[in-house]
Amino acid sequence: MTTTSVAPRPATYREVFAVGQFRVLFGSYTLFLIGETVRMLALSVTVYAATGSPLMSALAYAAGFLPYALGGTLLLALADRWPPRTVMIGYEVLRTAVSAVLAAGLLPVPAMLALVCVTGLPSAVASASRTALLPDLLDGDRYVLGRAVFSMTAGGTQVLGFAGGGMLIAAVGAQGALWITAVTCLASAGLLRLRLADHPRRRAGASAGISETWQVNRALLGRPEIRALLLAQWLAPALMVGAEGVLIPYAAQVGAPDAAGLLFTAVAAGMFTGNLIVGRLVRPADRERLARPLALALGLPLLGFAPHPAPGYAAILLTVSGFGVAYQLALARRFLDEVHETQRGQAFGLLLTGTMTLQGLAAAAGGALGEVATPALVVALAGAASALAALVSWRTLSPTP
Repeated sequence: MTTTSVAPRPATYREVFAVGQFRVLFGSYTLFLIGETVRMLALSVTVYAATGSPLMSALAYAAGFLPYALGGTLLLALADRWPPRTVMIGYEVLRTAVSAVLAAGLLPVPAMLALVCVTGLPSAVASASRTALLPDLLDGDRYVLGRAVFSMTAGGTQVLGFAGGGMLIAAVGAQGALWITAVTCLASAGLLRLRLADHPRRRAGASAGISETWQVNRALLGRPEIRALLLAQWLAPALMVGAEGVLIPYAAQVGAPDAAGLLFTAVAAGMFTGNLIVGRLVRPADRERLARPLALALGLPLLGFAPHPAPGYAAILLTVSGFGVAYQLALARRFLDEVHETQRGQAFGLLLTGTMTLQGLAAAAGGALGEVATPALVVALAGAASALAALVSWRTLSPTP
């Protein structure tokens, strides 16, 4: 296990992007996000056109997320057993083939959804390999800023990808968009194959697969320090996401259904801004001191939905809430330091798997609660639950001595 001292000043984006291997990984990740966003939209449109069912369309949209929990439970050990470049290239080649099959339009809807779910199982392993490679490329505070760059890229893609993906589908059709997704997957694989250096696997020996994944997951969760850091990064953001499950009904409730896009964009914009400002302008030691108020900022602004604010005010509250996600930057290096290098890939995979799973469950729970309560009340309750989760993790969020 390694330890790192808190740097006296924040790193700069110039220092991060000066690392050529990081630029390669960043370029591949950007292509992945673009392709994945377009694929989810195009598949949802294709399924709705074939079935006319909003439920089936929603299942198609969620099909890329559902395998994450299963893959994180069964396959995460491969993130340390196999070289990271091999894992990422293999997954991009698989995504290329799946996108081409979907674009060909030869499968019925149930088979399409089953294909996406089954081939999505390795997604947790590929994401874990990518994230675990970052500290090999970036040291000290540059690693934290690199994490912030990835978070901002994900948020920016979410904002721009849905609009751009919608225009792309309107221009070339859903099947044409799926062919474009296949091209982005192939481009990402080619970039990794030609420009990313090979890194050795972190654990030697034959892979034990499922049994090893369970064993290491239990070992990680069995360590109080790691378990506390995982919960501190899982709970408050996941409960805040419960509010997102009712933003569309909320916009309709206040008489502005077209404002739903504004509300979703506000959350992503807040996340982008928070990572940008806290990652670049705040000194590492000050980030740790800000972790507690930033974590509370995830949930407390959402209490302001109780009096049914107009869309403009609601967007401000959601922007502040999204800004609070930057509290996780204060925990990034602490989590890295607690994990042994031979388990780094699986530890990051466990972090990502828990994040995806809990956020999906929270969004579903918010939507279910919206069946019996007003959307405004659901958002406020989600905010209260998120703030309570931050208080539960108060000790973990305290600055390190």
